[in-house]
Order: sequence, then structure tokens, then C-alpha cells
Amino acid sequence: MELKDALLLLHPAIAVIVVFPLIGIVVNRALQTRQRRLETKSSGKSKIPPVVGQEHVQLGRWLTGSVVGIVLVAFTFDIFSNILDKQVWTKAPFQVVFIALLLAATIASFGLLYKAREQRWRAIFATLTGIGLVVLGCQDGIYRKTDQWYISHYYYGLTAALLMIFSLAILPDIYQDKTNRWRKVHIALNCIALLLFIGQGITGTRSLLEVPLSWQEHYVNQLYEQQCQTKPCTIQAPSLPKKP
Repeated sequence: MELKDALLLLHPAIAVIVVFPLIGIVVNRALQTRQRRLETKSSGKSKIPPVVGQEHVQLGRWLTGSVVGIVLVAFTFDIFSNILDKQVWTKAPFQVVFIALLLAATIASFGLLYKAREQRWRAIFATLTGIGLVVLGCQDGIYRKTDQWYISHYYYGLTAALLMIFSLAILPDIYQDKTNRWRKVHIALNCIALLLFIGQGITGTRSLLEVPLSWQEHYVNQLYEQQCQTKPCTIQAPSLPKKP
């Protein structure tokens, strides 16, 4: 396995080792937090310790960082692999510099989002981070499958990352709002994000089968040029022997 193939597997490896275990723990703490709140409201006490709320918040912040980080890892690999393979640096050096600066600005904005306390600055840094992710995702080399956006690993992942950024931005407002409006928004958005994460597990497995390793690319591209550019590329169902 070459270095490029190892870097290609870095994204799914982080997902399996870090992101998906964190999702399970965060969901567990969220359910416990809600159960404790309901029990305390009805009977005044609960056997669930108060610390579950703090754990949910802390682990949720880690999960947001992991999700955005893993998206940036995937984008960076795809974009700069395309730059190196097609020698974009010699053809359009300004574009490469712009991408590098945009990547740095996105990371900086996301880091500042964690530090921001005022609502205005949280909104600014969350918006800048989201814009950075969207623009990076539009660059050449990203494996998007736009023609099948409804089952695309890229669109699921980008949408989930944007939802996580928004949830992080409104986190202080959840505890300051006495009407529980932001809490309901938080619950609704993260339920959607959970469904997207489930879809990520399915579409990500498919993408691993569709994206060739470095030693396979030459044969895959050659087959595409021979068969799929000269005529419609379809897969015929195999003919089965008739039953006697």
C-alpha cells in the first residue's frame, strides 16, 4: 500500500475509531439528560446524576470538532491530490494559494467559534466556517456524485457538519433561553444529523468500493476510456440457465 492509499484510508479510520463511538456516547448522554429533566420536573428528584448534562455538552463539543475535522481531512486529501496529479500549481498558482488560504481561514474560524462567547461573534465565526466548508467542497477533485445527491456521502457529510456547527453556535443560548425554544431547535436539528450519520455509514461503505486505490486507477481509467466514452456504460444482468 502506497502513502496515498494510507492517507485515503485516514478519513474512514477516524470515522470508525473516533466519530461513531462519540455519536453513540453523545446520544446516550442526551437521552439520560432528558430523562433526568423529566423526572426532576415530575417528582423533584432523579436517580440519574446531574453530571450527565455536563458530559453531554462536553462530548457534544468534541463530536462537533471531530465531524468538522474529518470533513476537512477528506476535502484536503481530495483537493491536493487533484492539484498534484494534474499539476494545478503550474497552471493556476493563484487558485492553489487561494485554496490554501481558505483552508487556513476555515480552520481558524472554527477554532475561534469555540472561544467566542458573545452571540454576534458566534454567529460570525459559525457562518465563516460554514462558508469555508461549502467553498472547499466545490473545488475540483472532491468526490461528490452530484447526480445522485440524495444518496451522496459528500452531501450527507457536509450537511451534518453544518448542522453540528450551528448546534455549537447556539449552545450558550440553550441554557439562557427560558422558553426552551433553542433547546427544541437543538433537538430537532440533531435528530436530523443522527439520521445523516446513519446514512454516512451506508454511503461511506459504498464510496470505499467505488474509489479505486492508486494501483487500480490506471486500469479503471483505461476501462472507462475504452467502454464508457464510446458508448453508454451499462451493466447487463447475467443470463441465468433455464430450469428444466
